Amino acid sequence: MTKLPKKFVDRVAPGLKKYQRIALSQQKADVAEADTVTLVKDVLADVFGYDKYDELTAEHQIKGTFCDLAIKIAGQLRLLIEVKSAGCALSESHLRQVIDYGAHQGIHWVILTNAIEWRLVRIYVANQISHEEVCRVAFTELNARNEDHLQQLFLFAKEGLTTDAMDAFHQQAQLFNKYTVSAIIRSEPVISIVRREIRRLFPDIKVGNENLAALIENEVVKRDTMEGDKAKEASARIRKATNKLAKAKASKVMAEAAE
Repeated sequence: MTKLPKKFVDRVAPGLKKYQRIALSQQKADVAEADTVTLVKDVLADVFGYDKYDELTAEHQIKGTFCDLAIKIAGQLRLLIEVKSAGCALSESHLRQVIDYGAHQGIHWVILTNAIEWRLVRIYVANQISHEEVCRVAFTELNARNEDHLQQLFLFAKEGLTTDAMDAFHQQAQLFNKYTVSAIIRSEPVISIVRREIRRLFPDIKVGNENLAALIENEVVKRDTMEGDKAKEASARIRKATNKLAKAKASKVMAEAAE
């Protein structure tokens, strides 16, 4: 968990309550998108800490069209923000729009918001454009005295952006998820531990690692955690970590033997 700067925590509380009321009022009144853009700029300045005049750019031009807001730190484009009206439910088409903006600008992070909901999205550009939603915040339901809520808000704040909190949170989310846990449970060391525990508790039961592995894969672990790109990535990360530990252990043994 990130240690939050006092400056950030002190700023959030008064601004959050104020803009939660305004966002709900805009949602109820079904205001025009331009009004919500103005609100989002105020939130970015008063809650998230960006300089409204030096770091926020309205209608950032991208290949003949415009993204509603862009954030520049020290003159460098860091984040694009697409805003929809507070009364408009965010959709997949809105998400595709801001992802296209980010991909064309060559940046990895974009935000889609209607002031009620804020979505932080990571963009990947390789053979094809892909994306991953890293955080979704229900802005009007947040409590400034809740540590988890503050941690979420920090991802959108200037302090978070300039300390790469987004990347750190994303890396944590990649490592600690159902795919990683599933791969670990199905790994040889864990299966061996489970087999030993079964034999310790029930000495009459004879079970081999292969049979136990098949049982775990077919009847214990959910199928969606074992299939697809994310499952493959998790397995690859675990193999890499295991090999790294094995090499470190071998190096230590060799060093001790040489002494």
